[in-house]
Amino acid sequence: MNRSQKIIRTSIIGIIANVLLAAFKAAVGILASSVAIVMDAVNNLSDALSSVITIIGTKLSERPADREHPFGFGRVEYFSAIIIAVLVLSAGITSLIESVKKIFNPTEPEYTTVTLIVIVVAIVVKLVLGQYVKRQGQQLKSDALIASGSDALFDAVITLATLVSAGIMLLWNVSLDGILGALISLVIIKAGIEMLASPVNELLGARISQELVHDIKQEVGAFDGVHGVFDIILHNYGPNVLIGSLHINVYDTMDAHQIHGLTRRISEQMFEKHGIIMTVGVYAIATGENKRSQLQSTVMQTLAKHKELLQVHGFYYFEKEHRISVDVVPDISVHDDATLSARLVEELQPLVPGEEISIVIDHNYSE
Repeated sequence: MNRSQKIIRTSIIGIIANVLLAAFKAAVGILASSVAIVMDAVNNLSDALSSVITIIGTKLSERPADREHPFGFGRVEYFSAIIIAVLVLSAGITSLIESVKKIFNPTEPEYTTVTLIVIVVAIVVKLVLGQYVKRQGQQLKSDALIASGSDALFDAVITLATLVSAGIMLLWNVSLDGILGALISLVIIKAGIEMLASPVNELLGARISQELVHDIKQEVGAFDGVHGVFDIILHNYGPNVLIGSLHINVYDTMDAHQIHGLTRRISEQMFEKHGIIMTVGVYAIATGENKRSQLQSTVMQTLAKHKELLQVHGFYYFEKEHRISVDVVPDISVHDDATLSARLVEELQPLVPGEEISIVIDHNYSE
């Protein structure tokens, strides 16, 4: 069973649980002649909406790539999570409004044995369902499932708070219904905003996990002939589609055939292990006793002394043009790239007379 099938299975379980809970409430409500319980049963059917949205989003995300969408439809999952997060946020706001009303106009709750049984069953079902769905969402890295599970958990917490406040009212004649409801509503609103932030950040282009960056650098660096890994850039087109690029250092003694084989093996491993469609670029390290090697040593050693530079790489010497090009990655303390570049050129120029110097300011997109 693949990831999408597991997400759909979990969502179907959510729908079935809500339908069974709704049927239980409806049956009890009809037998007890309670319109309130029957209406609550209808509300449970609407709770299944988040699971339906997750299924639809997952199905749409599986559509094959086409001419207009060459990277597929994987990002549809993020839109599903956004819709569910908005539903949670709306529920929190609605609950807050109703709770504030109860603070100023408290009402004495009326509970019978039948309604208490219904409430306890609802709390248990929602807690179990919410924990299961949320846990599956975390394992499958599905924002939509996580949001759906959180929605069920919040339903259980709101119902439990209502039950607790009713008990306090009956025992000590103190109404906390509105206050507890308002506090929980604020927690739900905060959680809804956080749930909304996760898929929105993915759509905007969030930084990839440091664990994945570390794994890529370790694995690529372990290839025979690789003497450094730089410029890792990854674009997320859905939970299962990553497209990116990186550069490797190789000695300039390698020929085109060897470089082709090396980069091909790296690309194959990145796809097999991580599902990444990776383009591999090459930086050549000058070797031997020659002018190119001497210039490289002078430039690289000089730039390496700068603490504000996180990386120095990509040295290349254009012999016919008498031009040196080198890439530097500054840390976040550097805000003026042009000033940094001019200062470095000014420092290097006396060390390499007669050579034009080009400083390429790179940025750290992965670490």
